[in-house]
Amino acid sequence: VQLQASGGGLVQAGGSLRLSCAASARTFSSYYMAWFRQVPGKEREIVAAISWSGGSVYYADSVKGRFTISRDNAKNTAYLQMNSLKPEDTAVYYCAASRSGTYYHRSSLYDYWGQGTQVTVSS
Repeated sequence: VQLQASGGGLVQAGGSLRLSCAASARTFSSYYMAWFRQVPGKEREIVAAISWSGGSVYYADSVKGRFTISRDNAKNTAYLQMNSLKPEDTAVYYCAASRSGTYYHRSSLYDYWGQGTQVTVSS
């Protein structure tokens, strides 16, 4: 399975971006999808996750109320809508897929990864 993340860029604080993660597999709908982010010198941290049906979602406390994860199984694509962005949201954002029926905080437990897309929020 190949994941292609896109949508990053430079935005001012308070602005919005929408990240997309396109998957190559027709079995996309069976994967638990997640978004992680990483800044230099720190571990990759989970931002949000969504179940195969979209009926179950998880958000890190730092993004609750500002970010929304969603998916369109017909398009094999997951999204991360990011609103009210803050400078501390600056990071490389990665999408990940898990074949298990749940999400994990540990990045090593995911089966597939996208290449990452840079998000920079200026103050």
